[in-house]
Parts: sequence; structure tokens; C-alpha cells
Amino acid sequence: MSRAGNDIFQSVPEKSMEYFQVPLINANGFREYDVRWMIDKELNYQGIVVLGKAFGTQLQKEYNISEVVVGFDYRKYSENVKNAFVIGLLSAGMNVIDIGLSLSPMVYFAQHVLNVKGCAMITASHNENGWTGIKLGFDLSRTFGPEGIKRFKDIVNSGEYLEGRGSYTTKEGMIGKYIDDVDKNIHLQKKLKIVVATGNGTAGIIAPEIMRRAGFEVVELNTNLDWDFPNFNPNPEDIGFLESIGKCVREEKADIGIGIDGDGDRLGVVDEKGEEVFSDKVGLIIARDLIKQYPGSTFVVDVKTTGQFLTDEILKAGNANIVLWKTGHSYIKSKVQELNALAGFERSGHMFFNSPIGRGYDDACLAAVQFCRIMSKYDKSVSELLSTLPKSFQSPTMSPYCDDQKKYDVVKAVLKSYVEDHDKGNLVAGFKIKELISVNGIRVVFEDNSWGLVRASSNKPALVVVAESFGTKKRLYDIIDDITTRLSKFPEIGEFDQTMPPYKGEG
Repeated sequence: MSRAGNDIFQSVPEKSMEYFQVPLINANGFREYDVRWMIDKELNYQGIVVLGKAFGTQLQKEYNISEVVVGFDYRKYSENVKNAFVIGLLSAGMNVIDIGLSLSPMVYFAQHVLNVKGCAMITASHNENGWTGIKLGFDLSRTFGPEGIKRFKDIVNSGEYLEGRGSYTTKEGMIGKYIDDVDKNIHLQKKLKIVVATGNGTAGIIAPEIMRRAGFEVVELNTNLDWDFPNFNPNPEDIGFLESIGKCVREEKADIGIGIDGDGDRLGVVDEKGEEVFSDKVGLIIARDLIKQYPGSTFVVDVKTTGQFLTDEILKAGNANIVLWKTGHSYIKSKVQELNALAGFERSGHMFFNSPIGRGYDDACLAAVQFCRIMSKYDKSVSELLSTLPKSFQSPTMSPYCDDQKKYDVVKAVLKSYVEDHDKGNLVAGFKIKELISVNGIRVVFEDNSWGLVRASSNKPALVVVAESFGTKKRLYDIIDDITTRLSKFPEIGEFDQTMPPYKGEG
């Protein structure tokens, strides 16, 4: 065993000799189901080597795994982060298979192809430039949840790591194999014109080719690789990103616009009018199609997802089993496996397909192909198909700043206030509370089935606020106003990353 000689959680001055000698790993970077830091400010390269040592130790001691697949996303510093992490893995005796520049689902795919249970994807996903992180896997299609991350943090902090001399190999051609796999068994009823936007992130070299090979006419938008992300941060929940896709869809008279995040595991969709389609509604359309082919199937959806999954008549007719679960790719992946669910959907755009469609992990390219394939079967446009769904009004996903050390306490206090209103039978935003769902934060369900959600973000210092109205648009604004009024009482709450557009009196 080797032992680190310093307290890795201490502060290390950025411009100092110690910066190159002492591991810097901010303790706040260990989150619920992955790890993320601001590079240089919260994590240095000595710290990344330590993370590799600790992960190699954990895989061997707890899971008897000695091989690990490693990939990295397209950021200026990601390959250096990967190299430092690999040094740590090798020094702990791990055998490393480096597949190079990748999407997260490509790393999971490589695990299956190579039959390697360990994986590490160097990515900050949709976070802004300056962030880095690692998605850590310990089994096929499974990444760490809270317990795995806690044990990882404990091993890092202990300073006790296995010593060894691992091996390093590269595996070329994984991009081509992944593209072939996503496109297998895709049969279109008609050719559609698709705008593909990747925000200059990694998916730009992969997603357009997948859609072309599947048989679609493709218009590329910001698909050239540029680690400065000069147009929009590749985040399918970012309104600006989606509006840019919508503008291109209208100009090109395209049928659908799709946006894919920085590591290729989250999907955003824009209809033929250039209007955003929230990803949970995309999931609902896919689930409606799948339940006709596979009646009695189980679908896992996260707590931010539309309530229409629970009330949809087509899903009911197909005896669909709908399971509401915690937000987070590791939570949903794990639940999809545990229940042998056919698919899982998150409001954020993570979509998970189990056999016979996929292998249980979240894959935006696969989701895009499946959604567009389904749309090729209809004479209706996306907006026309959406109009057949029961009417609801949804808010964007909004995230007010809240310190990592305080956000969970704020959510507990908000939950307490709603419990008091529920128990007293008080009217909240004009309606009584029917149900409080606390599987992940607090989802307040009202008598008219409208709902609002407050939860702590799992990957940054922020809360998450979402709502849906089954009545009027004003009702949606009333629910959001109630939530924001409650949050305004906490000095810990900072600015929102985005807010509701001004209410114009419609609906």
C-alpha cells in the first residue's frame, strides 16, 4: 500500500510551488453519482493522479476488477486530465484500455464490446467550460450512486492505495463500431429532414453521421469541434441553445431539430415550428410507441418528469408499469436494471433503453434515432403529434444558486413548509395539496394533478425548480410564484440560471 503524505483537502495556492507538489481535491466535488470540480481552482493534476490511485484501489478491493475502459470529452484540458488519471490507475496496478475521444455512451458501449466492467469517463457533461469530472463505472451499464461515491471519497481521503504496475493499451476504431451499433435495425417509413446541433462538443463528429447513416437528411449546426464553445454551452436544457436550433429548423424548413450535450448522453428536441419539446414529452411519445410493441412493459421516469406518464390512456391500455424515481443518470440506470424496465426517461434528456433496443445506459444518439424513426411512421408533424397529448403547461428547468453545504437543508425546510400546508388543508397557489412525493426533494402534487418540484442539484451548487400545470398557463405561473416566494425567504438562495418568460396573460 502507498499512502499520500498530505491532507488532500487542504487549500493549495494556484500560483505556487506547492501547486505542482501537493494534491488539491476540493471535498465538495464528490457529488451524488459522479465527481466534478473546477479545474485548477478546486482540483489540480496531482489530485487527479490521486483520484486514479483511489479508483484503481476501489475497483480491485471492492469489486475484484482489474481492467478499466477510459475515455474523455472534447475540452481543452480533458486529455491532460485523462492522462493524469491513467497514471494513478496504472500505479495502483490497473490494466487500462484507452478508447480516446469519446461520448459517455461510447465508453459504456466499449465495456460491453470488450467485456470490461470498470470504466471512467472524463467529462463535465453539460457544465460550463472550466469544469471537469469523472463518471465512474463498476459493472456493465452501471455507474456509482451515492454509496459508491462515498466509499470512493473515503478511499481518496484515507491516502491508502494499492501499489502495482498496470498495463496500458489503446483501442482504435471505437467510434465507427459505436455508430454501426446505434444504426443497426433502423428502418424508416419516410425520409425526414433533421437539424443536428451539438454546441461544438464531442457529439459533432458522431451524431450527424449516425443520423445520415440511418437515412435522414441532415443539416449540421455548430457541429465543428471547438473547446471554447463559442456559440452555446452544449446543454439541451439551455433555452438559448434550443432557440438557436429552432431558428435553424425554421430557416431550413426541417421536420425536427435535435440537440446533444457535451458528452452525448442527453437529448433535446425542437419541433418543425422551432419550438422546444421538453424531453419528458419526447419520452412519452417514445413510450407510447414502445408499449404497442411490448405491452406490459415497465418504464422508469424521474421526479421532474411530466405527470402524463401516470395518466396517459395509451400507456394504460398497454398495461404499462410507471415507476417514479430519483433524478440522476446513475439512479435511473440502476433502477432500469433492477426492474428490467424497457426504458427510462429523465426530464433533463437522459434516455435509457434496455434490451432489445439498447443495453440499459443513457445514450442521446440512440434516443435521437429512435424518436426520429418513430416520427417517420406518422403523417403528423411533431407539433401535431404533441397536440394529441392531453394539454399541459411546463416550466423550463430552473436552477437558483445554493451552496453545496446548505442546499439540502434548504430543501428540507421547504418540504417542512409544504407538509404544514398539507396537514392544515391550506390552499397553495389556489388549490389544496393532494400528495407530497419526497423520493428526491419534494414534488408537491395538487388536487388538479398539477405539480411543482424543488430538489437539490446533484452536480453543482444549486437547487432545481420545475412545475407543470394541467389547467392554465396562469396556473403554472402561480405554482412557480409560490415556490420562488418560499425560496426567497432563505438568504442562501442566489440568482437563477434562467427564469420563466414574462407572463402575457394568455391561457
